[in-house]
Amino acid sequence: MAQPRLNVGILGATGMVGQRFLTLLDNHPWFTVTLVAASASSAGKTYAEAVKGRWLLETAIPEAVKTLVVKDASKVAEIAALVDFVFCAVDMNKDEILALEEAYAKAETPVVSNNSAHRFTQDVPMIMPELNPEHALVIPAQRKRLGTKVGFVTAKPNCSIQSYVPLLHPLRDFGLKAVSVCTYQAISGAGKTFQSWPEMVDNVIPYIKGEDEKSETEPLKIWGSVKGAGIELSSAPKIGAQCIRVAAADGHLAAVSVSFERKPSAEDILARWKSYEGLPQKNNFPSAPKPFIHVFAEPDRPQTRLDRDLGHGMAVSVGRLRPDNLFDYKFVALSHNTVRGAAGGAVLTAELLVSEGYITKK
Repeated sequence: MAQPRLNVGILGATGMVGQRFLTLLDNHPWFTVTLVAASASSAGKTYAEAVKGRWLLETAIPEAVKTLVVKDASKVAEIAALVDFVFCAVDMNKDEILALEEAYAKAETPVVSNNSAHRFTQDVPMIMPELNPEHALVIPAQRKRLGTKVGFVTAKPNCSIQSYVPLLHPLRDFGLKAVSVCTYQAISGAGKTFQSWPEMVDNVIPYIKGEDEKSETEPLKIWGSVKGAGIELSSAPKIGAQCIRVAAADGHLAAVSVSFERKPSAEDILARWKSYEGLPQKNNFPSAPKPFIHVFAEPDRPQTRLDRDLGHGMAVSVGRLRPDNLFDYKFVALSHNTVRGAAGGAVLTAELLVSEGYITKK
């Protein structure tokens, strides 16, 4: 049976992640963007007018959305009546985002969120589709709490963890004990370009607000278990993270050291990485990269500029696996932060939720 096309709204469509959503959804086989929404200051303009002088991507604005009239994202009932579900990438404070996303859910419109506000709400799944698709099982409990039949909120994880957590996941049965990671994060993670942030040229900033904490705690929810009406966090591994902003346009790179309860051989690790497939690959979801993990033997790969676009930006890559003097092994990993780490990861999550029957045609 053919997948019915779903009408999609983008909340926060004028920002960098909203722009990335629009380019990724252009000609998507399951989803059609029929509505764009942003702040009241952009409402009433055509999308092309609203982003004039503010389009941040090298890819051109998709023709199909140029003439869409921007809606006010706060007009929940009006927007909910026009779409089957929404992607949310608004730039607001946490309390405002919590209220807005729950308002859409209560208006019987599923929300796939790029924001961090709901990531640790107990009954909101935070999904990386290749790793923890089973967390969608908590959605009925959330619907019961919200009093909805079809509305719910799901979140995608922070962009910083999506470079290295997929490499640790296939190794969990060796007993992940401790992880030390330093991430080198591109300026697009702050919604910036070198034109808008010239201070980053020839610069490194050793602080990104909240990133260390997110990198240390969010993997524990990814590796947690659905228990009753919520998700119980994993107690292991212990993770220490430092997150650093570097002068790269796109791509988050991570230098990782890891120790195990039962140390595998390097050959075991490489075999796991090369063979790993998640549900999106097995079920041929439209946005699923094949392979999910690219393994490099060269000593100078992966490189941010050369390898961030592998799998159309949806794959992760890894190299430099070698012994570590303090831990068991160390390696370097990479992912595209605004594709896999943001909009693309959310699109793949929506594909998973559609395939599992959680998002349907209204």
